[in-house]
Amino acid sequence: MDALELEIKDLIVEALMLDDAPTGLEPDTDLFATLGLDSVDALELAMAVRRKYGIEFAADDDQNKAVFTSIRNLATFVRTHAQA
Repeated sequence: MDALELEIKDLIVEALMLDDAPTGLEPDTDLFATLGLDSVDALELAMAVRRKYGIEFAADDDQNKAVFTSIRNLATFVRTHAQA
């Protein structure tokens, strides 16, 4: 994992109030399947990303599900959309 992916992994643990980083949570791990995320969790995570990186998500954007599927997808999205 690169630095941003590790940062996002920590953000996920903090935002979703997980006791500890789940073992085996790799960059391409399906977050919804592995962590059992639901739409409320995705919203919490989107709010955490907005606070940390200044990225706004539109509720009706079809790409949101793909963005939040894995740490790698979210890191890629942050890299291309974060405010300088």
